[in-house]
Amino acid sequence: MKICTLASGSSGNSLFIDTGKTRILVDAGISQRKLKARLKQIGSSLEEIDSVVVSHEHSDHTTAIPSLKNPIYVAKDTSHIWTDRVRDLREFTTSAPFEIGDVRITPFPVSHDAIDPVGFLIEADGKRIGVVTDIGYVTELVKERLSGSDALVIEFNHDERLLSYGPYPWELKQRIKSRHGHLSNVEAAGLLRHLIHDGLRYVVLAHLSKTNNSEHIAVDAALSVLIKERASRVGLFVAPTTTIGEVIEF
Repeated sequence: MKICTLASGSSGNSLFIDTGKTRILVDAGISQRKLKARLKQIGSSLEEIDSVVVSHEHSDHTTAIPSLKNPIYVAKDTSHIWTDRVRDLREFTTSAPFEIGDVRITPFPVSHDAIDPVGFLIEADGKRIGVVTDIGYVTELVKERLSGSDALVIEFNHDERLLSYGPYPWELKQRIKSRHGHLSNVEAAGLLRHLIHDGLRYVVLAHLSKTNNSEHIAVDAALSVLIKERASRVGLFVAPTTTIGEVIEF
């Protein structure tokens, strides 16, 4: 199994997953041109992508979707948005597993200000990847679905102090902090603490805010949990905003 973030954050999000037999993208929130260039950097191409799975309809997750010829999987309640804009549109039902090649994907509902936002548990060859990148708060269902993952891609969006004293308008700050907004470092670290187990191998910190967070603050929050839980064996990575991340293979 191989994973790599192609983009992460408010300017665009896309995650590449390769099982050796099947290649998928979770979201395609950058231009087709950038998507092609970044896939080329990791030895792949759009033509080799079997499908794109969309977490929700916001533009930072869907910018390239109308221009792609690949099969596009969207939550059933959002399909009306894409009916006349996508060449090969396919639907999934939230909480019902579906398969693409040798990949089993279980979507699950998350709290975010979108029509039907989801996170994903992605399984292949006995390995599990948990993905939650836009989520206002952590539910018991989120914990349940992500438990037992070998790799996690988790939103560490903002530092609460930086957000509170930063330049954003009050209304936007309230949206980000709300139960339909984004996870703070503290909240994300709390989720990570719950998900640590002997089989967890990699954690990718995703969707960091350029304005209201920093890499070292987010890493410190995650590291404090890993050290406390004696999980220093876990590989910790930060998803870059405008470039590809580390190629993680396991």
